[in-house]
Parts: sequence; structure tokens; C-alpha cells
Amino acid sequence: MAGSRVLRVLGILAIVFGSAIRAHAQVSPNEILDPHLKELEKEYFPQLKTINQEIARTSFPFPFYLSRVVGLDPAHQVEADSRGLEFRRFQDRIILIATGNYNAAYDSKQFTRNERAARTFRDVFLPILQVITSNLPPDADCDAIGIEVAFHVRDVAKTYDFEGRDILVTVLDRKDAFQMVQEKDDNARQEILNRSLIYLGGQPYGLSLLDRDPFIVDPQARSQSRKDQAASTPEVSTSASRLIRNNPNLLPSASMANSAAGMSDAPKVDLSQAKPAVTQTDADRLQSQYQPQLDALAKEGLAKFAFVDYDPPAFVAVSKQMVLQMTMKNTARFDPEKANIYKRAAQTFDLFLAPKMKDLLEQIPSELPFDYYDFSVINPLVSNTDGKERSEAIEFLLPKTLAQKFANAEITNQELLDKGQVLVNGVRIALNLQLVE
Repeated sequence: MAGSRVLRVLGILAIVFGSAIRAHAQVSPNEILDPHLKELEKEYFPQLKTINQEIARTSFPFPFYLSRVVGLDPAHQVEADSRGLEFRRFQDRIILIATGNYNAAYDSKQFTRNERAARTFRDVFLPILQVITSNLPPDADCDAIGIEVAFHVRDVAKTYDFEGRDILVTVLDRKDAFQMVQEKDDNARQEILNRSLIYLGGQPYGLSLLDRDPFIVDPQARSQSRKDQAASTPEVSTSASRLIRNNPNLLPSASMANSAAGMSDAPKVDLSQAKPAVTQTDADRLQSQYQPQLDALAKEGLAKFAFVDYDPPAFVAVSKQMVLQMTMKNTARFDPEKANIYKRAAQTFDLFLAPKMKDLLEQIPSELPFDYYDFSVINPLVSNTDGKERSEAIEFLLPKTLAQKFANAEITNQELLDKGQVLVNGVRIALNLQLVE
């Protein structure tokens, strides 16, 4: 109890940085050079977006942000690339890895290094693993699931305070990852960790959930264990799949999906109307019912509205509301050194999305029952300094009725955006068009 109070006090400053709302911005398959990894990204793109969204709405003891760069200071996390979920190659294996920054500051005098890592595992790794395994099929085409998280460590000396950081990485064989979320006690979890790859500060580490100090790592035993796992029969995955489907407690709860970390907290938009909450099951049912209309929209969008081929229009559930999500690629390119995120977002709306909106909305059947549009625009970013091309995702989450009014010239662009939400790489921003243009 005392340790919990100390951690809470030392991490309170980090809460300031927890107000940004993350959504389902996801690495584009077109950014991936490895052909096999690119195909995996395309195949599982809808699941990856959902995982991103649900991790963003998961309640952690302290703020956690997905990020492609770990070890960032909290002040630099808002504008960082938050698409910290992708397939990678690691030691001749393909893993799905989630990376991010956890804004807790552990007191080094209260917690040993092993205790800090164990607490991070329980508070952050397990909830993230729960989200991943709830949305990814147990027979997914990857060898392992990995999670990499940076957290803060505070050391107080007689003359100064020093805050450093540590980075914990776990790589679990795919079937072990699904088994881990089913275990109810640390003894069973420890058995899985003992045969998994764990690194702390870049070095192999014997993480112990049962003791204050780590155990000595036996690399040969871990290597042999992985070989045994690879030789196991396919029935293991089938069994894991059956257990997951038969245990509703393994799925994200409705209360979690509509928690205070979700979009329903926004001051200018109410996404929690007094009606039954929409779930992803409802969205999937609607997707199946209206698939022919969505296929026609996707075909028209590819031809006329710069839709991407790897992410066709789809229904998704966002904070109790039914959302029609469409992904487009901007025809303009931006130099990130000359235009900040606000200017890029404003120009993306005014010069790319807004001119298309009237014609685009006319292609969407009026009978489709949903509440919001999610226009996700991929912006190419090319730096004149190094010539490298990257990308960012700017999402415009807009009420369906107001989007139609804007298309009919009944309201202004600012009135529409004020009633919606704008997110850059999953981070919500306030956008005043006149101030940034």
C-alpha cells in the first residue's frame, strides 16, 4: 500500500500529459518495404486499427502512449508518431510488436529494478496483451507477439533529483501470448515468462513476478523451449481459439470501451447519446448487411476520391456510436519542416477533403444507419533536408448530419470541425482554420 502511494505521488506530474486522445492511426502498408511484412499489414489492417483504438481507450494507472519511438520525454510525446503497432522481423521470426511510453515514475529506493519491471508488466503489458489477443486470431500468421515499453525511474540523492528511464521488452510465442491472458495467478504467468524472451535496458533479463530480485537467465533453456513450441501441433491454437470465444471475460468490456479515456469526454462533441451502446459486433453485423453497397463505394472511391486499396470503407464502433470509416491518400505532399501539424491539418481539410465532400457524400447510400464519418487522410511527408518520405494520418471524425449540411453550404468549415474531432497520428488537436492558414 505504501509503495502504491509513493508511485502515485511520483507519477502525478505525468498525468498532465494524459489528456490527449488516441485513436486507430496505423502504419500504412505502403510504408513497409519488406514484401511479406507488407502483405501481413494489409491482411490484418482492420484488426490493427481496432487494437490501436482499444489500447488508446484502456485505463492504465498512468498515461500510456503507443509510439514508434520509445524513451521519449512526456513533453515530446504529443507530436510523436503514435503508430506503435506493426509486424517486424526479429531473430529469424516474424513478430507483431506494440511499442510505447508509460508515464509512471518509480522511486528507485522503494522498488527494486525487478519490482519496477514486474509492476510495469502487470499494469501495462497484460492489458495490452489482452487487447491484442482479443482482436487477433490465435492462428495469425506470425511467430510471436512482442511488447516494448519505456518507463521512468526516479533516484533522489542528497543534492539532486535524477529521473532516468528503463525499457522493458517481452517477446512471447504466439500461443503463449494467448495462454498468458487466460492465466489467473503469477505462478502460471511466471512459467510462461521463463520460456520467453525478456530484455531490460537492452540486456536479457530474468523477470520474476514472484520475488524482489530477478532470476538468472538460462539462454539455452529458453532457446530449447522455443524450439519445442515451434514443434507443437496445430491443435494448440485451435484450443486457444475455442477458449477465447467461450470466455466473454477475455473480451474488452463495454465499460472499458466507453470509459473516461474514450472520445465521449470531448467538451464540444457528445458521442454518448441516450441510446443503447453500439458494439463492434453491431458494426460487423452492419458491415455484412451492407457489404455490396460498401464495395460499390470502395470502387468509386478508388476511381474518383483517392481511396486506398488496402483499407476499404468499413463500419466501426467508437464510444457507443456507429462510424463509417474511409481512408484516403492526399495528392499533395508536405515538408514537415515548413508546415506544423496544425497547418497541415488545415490544408488537408480545406484543399483536399472539403472539395471532395459533396460528391463523395452523394455516393454513400442514405439508408446506411450510422452516426459519424471518419475521414482518415494519409499525408505524404517529404523533408527537403534528407529527402526521406514518411507519412502521417489525419482523421476527421464528423457528425453525419453536419457533414451533409456543410456539403450543402449550410454551415462553414469551422462550424463543422468545432462539432467534430481532428486527430493527427491518433493525437487529438484543436484546429482553428483562420489562425493557422
